[in-house]
Amino acid sequence: MEFIEYPEINSFLNTALDEMKVILGDNLVGLYLYGSLVWGDFDENISDVDLLAVTKTPLNGSEFAQLEKLHNELVKSYKELDNRVEIAYAHLAALKTFKIQKSEISVISPGEPFHKKEAGIDWLINWYIVLQQGKTLFGPDSDRVIEPISKEEFVQAVQRQAKEWADWVIHTKGSRPYQGHAILTMCRAFYAQKHGEQVSKKQAALWAMIELPEWTALIQQALQWRRDFRNREVDNEATYPQTEKFVKYMAGRIAGF
Repeated sequence: MEFIEYPEINSFLNTALDEMKVILGDNLVGLYLYGSLVWGDFDENISDVDLLAVTKTPLNGSEFAQLEKLHNELVKSYKELDNRVEIAYAHLAALKTFKIQKSEISVISPGEPFHKKEAGIDWLINWYIVLQQGKTLFGPDSDRVIEPISKEEFVQAVQRQAKEWADWVIHTKGSRPYQGHAILTMCRAFYAQKHGEQVSKKQAALWAMIELPEWTALIQQALQWRRDFRNREVDNEATYPQTEKFVKYMAGRIAGF
């Protein structure tokens, strides 16, 4: 089935979905694609593939082990997507109660192995994006499996996330690409606060350069650092002071502190 215009990514999505159906059987409710592949600006060299797999019940031990094996096999078959795929497996109850409680979900994401974690309102932004812009690859429409989320709730979540980045930015000190990610994430949060919707990092950066002319050079650099993530011949810490200054400035502006 042709889901998107990129042949290799389309092949990956079909293979992943077919194997999930075999592994999960009736436990698989739906599969949803979101992120830059849906809203545009997907870069075949650096952009991630973001998926939400909805299940009736939490993954059991056997399902988890089989999916972990599947993820490893997919990386071997689609080497260009190594460390560029995020799949969250969330059960129906988790997607209906995330505003009031945390539930166990299973996630594989760039830089992390397949693992289980507790997810609650901290995942509201992801679920909002699926609701507003996600593409259904299998199953019912996303609004039938995810609790409704208002624009106001989304903006509040963006503000909370921005505030958290003020403390978390220190973790980017040893990685210039991660600093670029932080800068572009704050640009996107700023856009979301102003417009109540999520756009790609590139779209948000281009908009932010107009809104924040004094930071244009740094934002342009962040876009380049993101593309240049394979370059190891850089002084990562040299660019950290400006990154920290920008992130903390934007966090205060977005979150209002």
